[in-house]
Amino acid sequence: MQSDSSESAGCFHCTLPLPNDDEITATIDGDSQHFCCTGCKAVCEAIYDAGLEGFYQRTPDGQSLAPPPDLPKELLLYDLDEVQEEFVSSLDDQRSISLLVEGIHCAACVWLIEHTLRKLAGVEEIKVNLSARRLHLKWDNSQLPLSMVIKRLGQIGYAAVPFDPEVAEGAIKRENRMLLYRMAFAAFTMMNLLWVSIALYSGADQSEYRGLFHLVGFILATPTLLFSGYPFYKGAWIGLRNLRPSMDLPIAIGATITYLYSIYITFSSSAIGEVYYDTVVNFLFVILVGRYLEAISKRQAVASTQRLLDLQPRVARVLRDGEEVFVPIRAVKVAEIVLLKPGERIPVDGVISWGQSSIDEALLTGESVAVNKTEGDKVSAGTINGNGVLKIEVTAVLKKTALGRIIDLVEEAQASKAPIQGMADRIVPWFVVATLGLATATFFWWWQTDFELALMAATSVLIITCPCAFGLATPMAIAVASGQGARHGILIKNGEVLERLSDINHFVFDKTGTLTEGKMSVTTIVTAESRWDAGSEQDLSAQSKALLRKLYALESLSEHPIAQAIVNAGKLRGFTKAAEIEGFVSKPGAGLSGLLNGEMLVIGTRSWLVENGIAAQTTLDQVADELESQGTGLIYCAINGEEVALIGVEDRIRPEAAAMVAALKRDGLELTMLSGDRQRTAEIIAERLGGLEVIAEVLPEEKDQVIQQLQQDKQHKVAMVGDGVNDAPALVRADVGIAMGSGTDVSIASADIVLMSAELNKVRQASALSRRTLRTIRQNIAISITYNIIMVPMAMMTFVSPLVAAISMPISSLLVIGNAARIRTLFKGEKEQG
Repeated sequence: MQSDSSESAGCFHCTLPLPNDDEITATIDGDSQHFCCTGCKAVCEAIYDAGLEGFYQRTPDGQSLAPPPDLPKELLLYDLDEVQEEFVSSLDDQRSISLLVEGIHCAACVWLIEHTLRKLAGVEEIKVNLSARRLHLKWDNSQLPLSMVIKRLGQIGYAAVPFDPEVAEGAIKRENRMLLYRMAFAAFTMMNLLWVSIALYSGADQSEYRGLFHLVGFILATPTLLFSGYPFYKGAWIGLRNLRPSMDLPIAIGATITYLYSIYITFSSSAIGEVYYDTVVNFLFVILVGRYLEAISKRQAVASTQRLLDLQPRVARVLRDGEEVFVPIRAVKVAEIVLLKPGERIPVDGVISWGQSSIDEALLTGESVAVNKTEGDKVSAGTINGNGVLKIEVTAVLKKTALGRIIDLVEEAQASKAPIQGMADRIVPWFVVATLGLATATFFWWWQTDFELALMAATSVLIITCPCAFGLATPMAIAVASGQGARHGILIKNGEVLERLSDINHFVFDKTGTLTEGKMSVTTIVTAESRWDAGSEQDLSAQSKALLRKLYALESLSEHPIAQAIVNAGKLRGFTKAAEIEGFVSKPGAGLSGLLNGEMLVIGTRSWLVENGIAAQTTLDQVADELESQGTGLIYCAINGEEVALIGVEDRIRPEAAAMVAALKRDGLELTMLSGDRQRTAEIIAERLGGLEVIAEVLPEEKDQVIQQLQQDKQHKVAMVGDGVNDAPALVRADVGIAMGSGTDVSIASADIVLMSAELNKVRQASALSRRTLRTIRQNIAISITYNIIMVPMAMMTFVSPLVAAISMPISSLLVIGNAARIRTLFKGEKEQG
C-alpha cells in the first residue's frame, strides 16, 4: 500500500508541495490524505475506486508522478469517422489506433493503464510502449466510443490524443533539452570548482584561505546538487516511498553522503579532512553526460521508424476542377487524382490513370533498380517518381497505405518482448539491494583503516553498479533488428518471432510463386527444321516466328496460363493484333483448335492431337522425351492434320533460388519443397535448385497437414515460405510463417514475417537477422555481467575513485547500445557481397 502522507510530505498522489492557501483532502482507504490539486484528488479516488491501488506500489525507477494533464478539448470529435479515418486502420467495428499519452513515466503507469482499460467493455487489446509514450488500442467501436477511452485515461491521470509523429518528436526533444540544461549547469560548476581544487591541492588548504575556498566550493556545489542532481533525488524518493528502490538511490546516497561530509569539514573548522565538492559535481556531470548520450544513442539506434515516417510527404498536388491544388495529405480523398512531377515522392497509394515513368521502390522492396510503370499499374506512398509525369487515382492515404502498414508492423515489433527478456527482467530488481549491501560492507571494512577512504570506496560502489544494460539488452536489439529489417524489405511482427526463427532447423518452400516466378513462360520452340531455347543468343527463325504468330492468334482467345505464356511470347516479338479465328473450340485440360486463313490449327496435349486424328512425328517425340526428363511442360502443335512443332513451357525458377538453397544448406538447415506437380517433375526442379527434399502432388488444403506432420514426426522447428495466398493455413501452422509479398499486398494476417519483394535472398537474410539478434542479446547480457564482475570488486578494493566510477557507469549501457547497433552491419555486408 502507498504510505500515508501528511501535509508536510507533499501531495499523496504526485508528492509535489501542497498549496499554502487551500487544503484539499479526501478519505483514501480509511485515512485522510492531502492533495496539491483537485485533479490529483480525482485521479487518486478513481484509482482506489477501481481497485487498482497496486499502482502506487509499482511506481519505481527514477520518475515521479505528475498532476494530471488537461484532457483534450472536444472529446466527442474523436468519435467521428471523418476524424478517425486519419489514424485508424479501418472504419469497421473492429478498429485499432495508436494514442500518444502524456503523463506516462514508468512501468507502474503501464500497469495502471493496461489494467484500467481492460475493464472497459469493448476493449480487445491494449499495449503500452513505455519508451515511446504510446498506447496501441484495439477496440469494438460499436460497443465503446473512442472518446470514452480517452476520458477514462484522463480520470486516472493521463491525457491521450491520436498519435502524430511531429507532436511525439517535440515531446522527446523537450525531454532531452532539459537533460542538456542540467548537464550544462553541472559542466559550468565543474570548471569553476576545478580552479578551487587546484588552489587547495597547491597548498591553500594549509593557509588562512582554506575556509574561504571551502565556502566557495559549498556555494558552487549546492545549487548544482539541487538542480543537476534533481532527477536522481526524485527517482530515489519515489522508489523509497513505494519500497521499489531504483538505481537512482545509490547515486543519490553517494552524492548526499559525500556532500554532507564536505559540509561538516567546511563549517566545523576542522583542520583534518578534505572537502569533496568537486567529486560530487564531477560525477553528477559525468552521469548526466552518460544519460544524455544514452538517450541520443537509443534514438539513433531505433530511428528506422522515424526515417520511414519522414518518407511520407506532407502535401499532395491534387487536380480539382481542372486546376492543381496543394492540399495537406490528410485532406486527400480516395478516388481523387494526384498529379506527380519528375523526381517527386509519391504521397498516396494509387493506380496510374495517365502517363508512364520509372518508380524507385527501394523503400518497400529493398530493390535498388527502378521499376517501369504505366497506366493501370499500382504505385505506393513513399516511393520516388522517375522522369515521367503521372496522374494517380488515389486508393489509400496515411495509415492505410503500404508505408503506413509497414510502420505499424515495425512499431508493434519494437514494443514487443522476446521470451529471453524475462530473465533480464527478473535479475534487475535485485541489483539495487545487492548494491546497497556491497556499499555498506565496503564502508565498514575500510572504516577501520580510514574514514575518508571508507567513504570514497562506498560511494564508488554505489555509483559504479549499473543494471541498465540488462534492461536494454533485449529491447534495443529487437528495435534495431525490426527497424533495419523493415528498411530492407523484411517485416517482422514481434520480438518473439525473431527468437523462434533463430531456432528453426527446417525450411519448407512452396514451389509455385516462391521458388519459381509463379507464371508460365515459353522456354523452347522445336520444329522439324530448327530449335530455339530461351536464353540463347539466336532469336526465332523466320519459320518459327510465322508459326508463333498463328499460335498467338489462337491462344489469344483463351485465359489459360499456358495460353497467356504463348501470347506473352508473341507480344515480346511485337505481335499486337491477332488474326480472326473461325470455328474456335476449347476443351479444358486438353487444348484448342480453330481455323485461321483456311488452315486448321490444333494445339494442346498429345491426347488432344490423337483425338483430332493427328499422328505423332518421330523426330519431335525424341525431343519431347528429352524435355520431359528436364521437367519442362509440353504443348503439341499441328497444322492441317500434321504435327509441326513442340512448345516447351515452364514456370521458371527464380534466378537467385539456387544460391539461396546453397546458403541455407551451408547453415545446416533441412530444406523441403512442396509442389502440386507430379513426383518426377518436382524432383527434377529440386535437382536444378541444388537438392531439396520433395513432397509432391500436394493440394493447397493439404499443405498445413504436411507442416504438422514434419513438426510431430520429426520434432522439427519448421518455417514455411509461401506466397501468402493459398498457403495461408500452412503459414499459420508453421512455427514461423514467411510470406512473399509485393509491398501493396501484405499478407499480415497469416504470416509472422512478410518479405516485401519477391527476392528469395530475403529468406536467408531474415534467418541470419534472427540469429544475429539473439546472439546480440546474449552478448549484451554478458557485457553487463562482465562489467559488474570486474568493476564492483575494483571499487570495493579502493582501486576506483567516485569520479572514475561515474565515468565507468554509463559505459556498459553505451556498449549494449553500440553492440545492438552493430546489427546494421549484417545488411552492409550483404550489399558488399552483392
